[in-house]
Amino acid sequence: MAGQSIEMSHCNRFAGEPIFDTTIGGLLRAQAAADPQAEALIEGLPDGTTARRWTYAQMLSEAERIGRALAARFHPGERIAVWAPNSPEWVLLEHAAALAGLTLVTVNPSYQRRELDYVLRHSGSAGLVLVEEHRGNPMRAIADLVVGEIPAIRAVVDMGELLSLPGEGTLPDVSTHDPAQIQYTSGTTGFPKGVVLSHRNLTNNARLFAKVGGMAVGTPAIGLTPLFHTIGCSMFVLGALQLGSAYITMAVFDPGAALDLIAREKVGWTICVPTMALALIEAQKAAPRDIATLGFIGIGGAMVAPELARAAKEVLGADVRVAYGQTESSPIITLCRPEDSFEDICTTIGRAGLGCEVAIVDPATGAVLPLDTVGEIVSRSYATMLGYHDNPDATAAAIDAEGWLHTGDLGTMDARGFCKITGRVKDMIIRGGENLFPAEIENVLLEHPSVLECAVVGVPDERFGEAVAAFIRLAPGHELDVEALRNHCRSLISAQKCPAHWQAVDSWPMTGSGKIQKFALRDEWIADSGR
Repeated sequence: MAGQSIEMSHCNRFAGEPIFDTTIGGLLRAQAAADPQAEALIEGLPDGTTARRWTYAQMLSEAERIGRALAARFHPGERIAVWAPNSPEWVLLEHAAALAGLTLVTVNPSYQRRELDYVLRHSGSAGLVLVEEHRGNPMRAIADLVVGEIPAIRAVVDMGELLSLPGEGTLPDVSTHDPAQIQYTSGTTGFPKGVVLSHRNLTNNARLFAKVGGMAVGTPAIGLTPLFHTIGCSMFVLGALQLGSAYITMAVFDPGAALDLIAREKVGWTICVPTMALALIEAQKAAPRDIATLGFIGIGGAMVAPELARAAKEVLGADVRVAYGQTESSPIITLCRPEDSFEDICTTIGRAGLGCEVAIVDPATGAVLPLDTVGEIVSRSYATMLGYHDNPDATAAAIDAEGWLHTGDLGTMDARGFCKITGRVKDMIIRGGENLFPAEIENVLLEHPSVLECAVVGVPDERFGEAVAAFIRLAPGHELDVEALRNHCRSLISAQKCPAHWQAVDSWPMTGSGKIQKFALRDEWIADSGR
């Protein structure tokens, strides 16, 4: 099948893969029944050692008890938000909410007051589970200010109290098509959209990722990416679950501690962004560990440079597997296979995932394009989201009448079905594997009295792939005060969204219709910086 060629940029050769009507809670119960004493969840510590451990039987027992506690406070179908870094409690809450028939709203722990307020209000969350603080972010204090103004929220629970909540409620029947999570992803308007994902979406996407990856049953995984992303709470947690494997948590990524845990727990696979992979390579060079069990590292969010793939193999002993997707597709759309060549791994984003068809279409007409022709990447599969929460217009714009999910990314497809990304229809910045949207940052900048007009673009960055650059046309009588603008941004949005580069401008390069030519700003910045 891999040798078959296609004649147009439409690959459906993997679309016939069976899709199961599974739920998150049903999978946990099945695994606990099949191998109750197998290790399921391990708490990794910042010093590279471990603390608490759960078998599958113990994890099910805890999840069901927490689920009953949630069921006593909330009704099936209601939404509860989790605002916390990676931890065993986060994983237990994911399973517990699923068992209770609740929709888990995942929230970035670096969010500030405005961002938290928006997500809680827009999602209609009835509850919030949080930690006191994380990396200097006073989360409890922020939540106290926000929650008091949102009558819909009936309960705020400290994450540390989850394991002691009395389980008094009754767990409901849950359908595979029920919403399991809402994950927020910024839109080009600057307002985040809540991606609603079902049990069927998430469980099958994680299962098929593991199937393509060829991970052995029982192979431990270490979670390096945040759980509030689909990679963390779906590919990692639900992938490990369906392999009967242990999932190891890390509250904060530290390459040395991660390597110590890989060596200690004989980890077989992990997923990260390129910056994390580079950090692991440098840490292993500085202090080699016995990590011979590490078979592969999945990398998403950016193309993989050949040098990185070679170094991963030479230093870490691990093969690199590239995957491409977005939250709206649970998230995998394309990925590389173990048998793919080194060149394909480094120059493409692989072929369609199992159960998924992918095409390259004309962004204006939707027509499938000839091979090796740049167009918009679209996908159609079981993994496509249920829709954007409370936003039917955005849902209709993203998923057309034929069921194609329009990614907003530009790319090509060759005769073998391998795809490449060539650019973006949307004005997205990919910084360290995380999608940032200029409109959101621009809206914040425009609230500062010194900013008359602004344009935010992504510029090349050796460490993160892209960095945020802000071009500012100042209001009369004002000078560019970078420190003041940085503090203004930091008070309203999370750190990764704050511009790293600032430049004052007197005028803009404009299109014939009067729009700012952002590509020209980017090209000028590159030329001026000598890159």
